[in-house]
Amino acid sequence: MGRAIADYYKTKTADRLRVFSPMFEEDEIPLSTLFRTYEDMPEIEQKALDMATGRILDVGAASGCHSLVLQERGLDVTAIDISPLSVETMKRRGIKRVHEQDFFTMEGQQYDTILMLMNGIGIVGALERMPVFFRQLDKLLAHGGQVLCDSSDISYVFETEEGVIEYPGTDSYYGEQSFQMQYKDTIGESFPWLYIDAETLKQVAEENGYLVEIIAEGEHYDYLARITKIG
Repeated sequence: MGRAIADYYKTKTADRLRVFSPMFEEDEIPLSTLFRTYEDMPEIEQKALDMATGRILDVGAASGCHSLVLQERGLDVTAIDISPLSVETMKRRGIKRVHEQDFFTMEGQQYDTILMLMNGIGIVGALERMPVFFRQLDKLLAHGGQVLCDSSDISYVFETEEGVIEYPGTDSYYGEQSFQMQYKDTIGESFPWLYIDAETLKQVAEENGYLVEIIAEGEHYDYLARITKIG
């Protein structure tokens, strides 16, 4: 993805960013969507940006489209991504504070708002790792702070023609998926990704001392959640 983002920024054109998964048919990510303006963003993302306050951390910022909106509004935002080419591109786009950084190894700073958009909470990878995510929030989230994240309930994928949902015959949570990306001749390693439904998110959050409020729902089984520390 980093190579695709860098190419698109330089030329405004790019080859297909192909996405493969054992569960889904081959897909692709239109590179232009990673460079969209506030006006072109879905309502859920616009709502999240409008709610962002204080010191903000944009997790998995990619090309930095969300950070740029916040920075242009005069807000204090730091963008992070694990891709060196994404980080380089964000710097070239004028984002003032951007770091090549894994969210799960961050320490030393606290933030009033943590943004995890475009299904950013998916980086958790698996339902059993949600406690690890909340322990990291214990370190990074300032008192009274909030996490704004979106995700999707993909149970519709398993719905039969009769309208019955038949989950795969495995012990794993149905929202645990794996993906692999290819851009030109560069093929990335397979990586786990988590789609978590709202009720499960509420339950696991409460078990870890956090409260989930559903702020908005999209048209494609997606939703925006606000996560805050209980007490």
